Amino acid sequence: MHDTGTVPPPAPAPDAAQAPSGEAVTAPAPDSPQQDPAQQGAGSRHASRFGLPVATALVMGNIIGGGIFLLPASIAPYGTVSLLAFGVLTIGAIALALVFGRLAQRDPRTGGPYVYAREAFGDFAGFLAAWSYWITTWVSNAALAVAAVGYLDVLLPVEGSVWKMTVAALLLQWFPALANLAGTRWVGAVQLVSTVLKFAPLLLVAVGGLFFFDPENLGPFQGTDGSALGAVSASAAILLFSYLGVESAAVSAGEVRDPRRNVGRATVLGTLGAALVYLLGTLAVFGTVAHEKLVSSGAPFTDAVNAMFGGTWGGTVVACAALVSMVGALNGWTLLSAQTPYAAARDGLFPERFAIKRRGVPTFGVLVTVVLASLLTVYNYTAGTARVFEILVLVTTFTATVPYLLAAAAQLYFLISGQRDRVRPGRFVRDVVLALTAFGFSLWLVAGAGYAAVYQGVLFLFAGVLVHAWMSARRKRAASAEPADTAEPTDAAVPADAAVPADTVEPADTTKAAPTGESVA
Repeated sequence: MHDTGTVPPPAPAPDAAQAPSGEAVTAPAPDSPQQDPAQQGAGSRHASRFGLPVATALVMGNIIGGGIFLLPASIAPYGTVSLLAFGVLTIGAIALALVFGRLAQRDPRTGGPYVYAREAFGDFAGFLAAWSYWITTWVSNAALAVAAVGYLDVLLPVEGSVWKMTVAALLLQWFPALANLAGTRWVGAVQLVSTVLKFAPLLLVAVGGLFFFDPENLGPFQGTDGSALGAVSASAAILLFSYLGVESAAVSAGEVRDPRRNVGRATVLGTLGAALVYLLGTLAVFGTVAHEKLVSSGAPFTDAVNAMFGGTWGGTVVACAALVSMVGALNGWTLLSAQTPYAAARDGLFPERFAIKRRGVPTFGVLVTVVLASLLTVYNYTAGTARVFEILVLVTTFTATVPYLLAAAAQLYFLISGQRDRVRPGRFVRDVVLALTAFGFSLWLVAGAGYAAVYQGVLFLFAGVLVHAWMSARRKRAASAEPADTAEPTDAAVPADAAVPADTVEPADTTKAAPTGESVA
């Protein structure tokens, strides 16, 4: 873990152990932090571990999907007080990022929240974290692809034709999936390029907009009736899920070089970078687009570009940026959708096929995820009703928060159950405050999901209990069916007339009779 010393020192990272020359290296135990073979197929030129830039791009790219392009218009009715809500949420997200960094220092295995919850609270809590995270990823991928089709229509008219929209949405999902199947080297390349291309136009608006900033466009500080606190809470409910994806580097820790060091740095840097783009971009749009127009705008960044440079070409630029942004997010989320089931499968909590890994990527998990997301997408366009699709998307607003709650609670558990007498009080208090802030932020996310999302999400979450029962029963049956020759020798194996040397007879264990804390001479 980190330098507070509240837990026993962690085992060395997978790539840190060095065997003396000529000595054999044995595989670590199944539950050992060293065991994650992130480099299965590491000899392949298609498999590569992520450095700090790619890990940071993974975090930033997954946090900023397509929602940012509508965000300013969504919170404009509440007035500029909504920027305060953004600031408060940013503090909570950074606290959560720091907690993930601390947890990754302690245990840098692939799986992130699943690994921490299982280690702290056992198999069932770990399974709930993995199950809820997996549901979130593949449903969110379908929602991202459907949303991306709307931006694609600006460049290539597809709306109005069901089959064109369906094919377009499927292509937007399968392109990132193929990049994942090609290996981690391709995943990293796509993520890095898409992040750079995505942030170029966003930074153009965020920074360039400050030169065209007009305070008259800001509108009222509070645009609604009631108290300022109520306006902050109302706008926060819209903004709450802006930072989903903060855990991305922790979930893929097994694919990150020097994870104890780089996962925490990538998580914090990625969250800070996303926060900077969010806040500057929203402020720039507020200051370049008149408040009355912004409230009813369907493309606030397009309006901002047109206001800054004139003409109507802003819509094309923003549509391209949004498409790149969503493809990058789909690329990152497709990888994450397979990582957590992979970690759970290696522990026997998911079907073992999810543990298949080639070129550094859990290929079976990627295929299952993209197939499920594709089926949901086809259903959305062909069933004539979006009700089921809307329910599943609503469910993910709850299931996304479950791993955060469990990870923050796990950090509190590790801190409080550690050797507090060997920790400097200042450091212990600092880490407890961070963990409590992260837990409070996660709980706020649950509340912000709404009653319907929590109700339906809990039902969906506990439907996974059947899967857990099935997998647990299989593990139990497999354990009981182990060959008899693995059992320890019994007394029956020794001939009755065999003599036992006197020096092999162990003396009685007199230490059991000693009082606690005293030694026996």
